[in-house]
Amino acid sequence: MKIQSTRFGELDISIENILKFDQGIPGFPNENEFAFLPYEAGSPFAFLQSTHDTDLTFLIVEPFSFLPEYTFELSDEWSKEIGVSTKNPPQIFNIVSIKEPLQQSTVNLLAPVIVNWKDCKAKQIILEKVEYTTKHLLFPNGLPVQATQGGK
Repeated sequence: MKIQSTRFGELDISIENILKFDQGIPGFPNENEFAFLPYEAGSPFAFLQSTHDTDLTFLIVEPFSFLPEYTFELSDEWSKEIGVSTKNPPQIFNIVSIKEPLQQSTVNLLAPVIVNWKDCKAKQIILEKVEYTTKHLLFPNGLPVQATQGGK
């Protein structure tokens, strides 16, 4: 599938990397398909690029690389809706907001993105009765050594 992106230009995306959000993403209810674009091999970061809106791209991260204590319960209703189970476990991502300076960048822990790779389905859920915020520091202990040394 070929899509256009303001950030990445023309992209040829395999169907296995197109995630379907049946109800869109909060704030973007009509955006139902996003291309999953890994940042680089082995990186916890990736991009979600809308297949319809060339200007809509989200930076996402697997939170456990930075916040190993992050945990929440996925309700039976959400699990069923997305099609995940112990036999088909989800992959969890959170949307990142890059700030200046970089160590002030935040991650939305209140609304994780749950991915079912088997069926290429995803959903951003809003957690209830948790102390997480939409602006949690991504680097609470400072920048990783690689970032402070220019990626060396």
